[in-house]
Amino acid sequence: MPERPDGRDGGFGWLYGGQGERPSPQSPDATRMMPTVPRDGGRPSAPSSAPREALAPTPAPTPGGPGGPSGPGGRGTTYGAPRRRPRLRFRPRYLVALLALWVVYLVAVPIIVWNKVDSVAFEPDGDRPADQPGTTYLLVGSDSRGNLTKAQRREYRTGNAEGQRTDTIMLLHTGSGPNLLMSIPRDSLVDIPGYGTTKINAAFAYGGPQLLVKTIEQDTGIRIDDYVEVGLGGLVDVVNAVGGITICPEFAIDDPLAGLKIKKGCQEADGRVALGYARSRHSDPRFGDITRAKHQREVVSAVGKKVLSPWTFINPFRYWSVVNAAPSAFAVGKGMSAPRAAMWAMAMNSVNGSKGLTCGVPISDLAVHWDPDRSKRMFQAIIDDDTASIGKDLCSPTGLPKAITG
Repeated sequence: MPERPDGRDGGFGWLYGGQGERPSPQSPDATRMMPTVPRDGGRPSAPSSAPREALAPTPAPTPGGPGGPSGPGGRGTTYGAPRRRPRLRFRPRYLVALLALWVVYLVAVPIIVWNKVDSVAFEPDGDRPADQPGTTYLLVGSDSRGNLTKAQRREYRTGNAEGQRTDTIMLLHTGSGPNLLMSIPRDSLVDIPGYGTTKINAAFAYGGPQLLVKTIEQDTGIRIDDYVEVGLGGLVDVVNAVGGITICPEFAIDDPLAGLKIKKGCQEADGRVALGYARSRHSDPRFGDITRAKHQREVVSAVGKKVLSPWTFINPFRYWSVVNAAPSAFAVGKGMSAPRAAMWAMAMNSVNGSKGLTCGVPISDLAVHWDPDRSKRMFQAIIDDDTASIGKDLCSPTGLPKAITG
């Protein structure tokens, strides 16, 4: 590089480490900086007059950052930002699949358990009433101790009676009008074919379900379409499976024979208490067995309400317990299908409210003779599927006329 006469290096010594004087920016020999052009095609920035060594080095992009090659921004220019976690997306098909599995569970469990439920021959031989509109179920509570252990007999205070008897006889009619649940007190004096006039529960002891059905059909003219039998231990299991039921005794009860001691008013009852409440016949000194029949209707309808509550179908553990209690609790008439049994359960639930009717069979006295006029009108309304016409003069808790009950 030629030297100037004044000993300078032509103004470029400062650039190459020489001792030359750095030209001022206004000098024609000053180094010109090219304007910076951004990569995104924006407007160029103003030229910088700062020397190159004064410029800060450009940091390298973070490989995993949002602006790096693997970031969501592709070739962005944001550096040092935290890595974003992948977002879980809700997919409707997952919910549909879950609901489908739940429906399969609700359907499959009863089908599997239904094969374990005992069936009973209940249709009698000989002449029977013709088919009638609506459906009439016969519900029988068997007090057979055959399936109870010695410990259960002591706990439930059932005693050790042998044979088969029934403490509970009810007719449930469903059809075009309100569902009707009618108790027939076990001490009702009726004509039993082949045995003369005696208490109706003797028909079950003499000839089982078939003779009991024949007796009811002969004395009422009502055709029995289906049959359901409930055992003592089974009732306890079902009540416990649904978490207990609510009972509302109108007076305090202390009955050592039934193992029952409860206060007056509505209260929760487990299976053992519910069984004692349904069996106690010494709790009411005035009406005795008539009041027991009323308590039985109360217990049965309360069980139906709890079994068919939404919580039973939402809670898989309760649903499993309720359905699996059925084989020990119920026996059904031959020919009854699982859907027909479900219809019976729903009908039992519907009588526990303003839309249903719960009554005792119309009787004329505490010796439990059926009232010759009122009972015939009640039976004819059931035969005609005209339960809407049944008034309080026929449908009362005791079955007694108002003149006796006050």
